[in-house]
Amino acid sequence: MTNPDQNQESAKPGASSLCRIVLDGEALTRLSELQEADREQAVADLVAQNHFAPNTITQPGPYVLHLSIFEGRLVFDIRDQADRPLNAIVLALGPFRRLIKDYQLLVESYMLAVEEGREARIQAIDMGRRGLHNEGADLMIERLAGKADIDFETARRLFTLVCVLHHRI
Repeated sequence: MTNPDQNQESAKPGASSLCRIVLDGEALTRLSELQEADREQAVADLVAQNHFAPNTITQPGPYVLHLSIFEGRLVFDIRDQADRPLNAIVLALGPFRRLIKDYQLLVESYMLAVEEGREARIQAIDMGRRGLHNEGADLMIERLAGKADIDFETARRLFTLVCVLHHRI
């Protein structure tokens, strides 16, 4: 089931880009405020600027990406602008699990630090989150190698969305 609020349009998409991101699965009702803000920001940033070039698709983009987790696998369902399926890239979720778990622990720590008003702790956690996003981006690029070319910022944002999707299951 797709939540229409999860779709974003881009004003000037390129041939090697995503013009819309759809998180497939159950509704995002169990997300904390921070996770919801992370999801919204990642989708908005991806739509505004990204590099996504699937290696197995000859049709130029921009593309619509339906991102989901199905049976322990991360599914990149790539579609054309009319939402017709073009190709799917399926990755094992296992290599991401430790990073996802660490990310979720950092989000929980961040929320607690905000509640307690501990500014120094908030800043330290933010630095940790940035480092974790960088590690997740490197892994995303590595796992998509040979399947799709993406830049570092696109990989960081996709990692955020994977963490959000994983939290929902």
